[in-house]
Amino acid sequence: MATSGQYSAKIPTTSVWDPSTIPQNIDPILKELFIRMYQNLNLMANVLNVADIGFYNTQYEFVNGQQYFANPANNSSTQTNPTQRPVFRTVVNFGALPNGTINPVKSVPHNIPFNFAFSATRIYAAASDTTGLTYIPIPFASSTLNQNIQLDLDAVNVNIRTGAIDRSNYNLCYVVIEILKF
Repeated sequence: MATSGQYSAKIPTTSVWDPSTIPQNIDPILKELFIRMYQNLNLMANVLNVADIGFYNTQYEFVNGQQYFANPANNSSTQTNPTQRPVFRTVVNFGALPNGTINPVKSVPHNIPFNFAFSATRIYAAASDTTGLTYIPIPFASSTLNQNIQLDLDAVNVNIRTGAIDRSNYNLCYVVIEILKF
């Protein structure tokens, strides 16, 4: 059974599927079957545990199953061993896009306690006009400069700049932020 927590969902591996728990006095063919079954279940759990998990939450960050290469600053001469780094995902419910004719920039707090050890791996969004039934990706690039939409983060906020046109008809916008913490 998968363990589910606030930060991730993982399937137990070798600590649960221990071949030493097989009774020694059973038929050798059955014992071999148990060992192969344990090995296959362990392989399946390992594969599932590194799958990119499609869980998007605005309340807390989630370890999404992505793994990045070891931190290049860690090596055999540092106290911290080089290990794969998990990616943390959070979603910001941004609300409506700004009216660029009045104020082209809108900022919404992301509630991520950034520090020097954090780095972003992906930042993207999509906006929906639920009345006109139109949808746009963010960032949005157009050959007409005033239609471009820029997305960025700072230490406190998600910022979207819409250019010099009114985009407030896009009344729903979700920003997905994925980061490494070390």
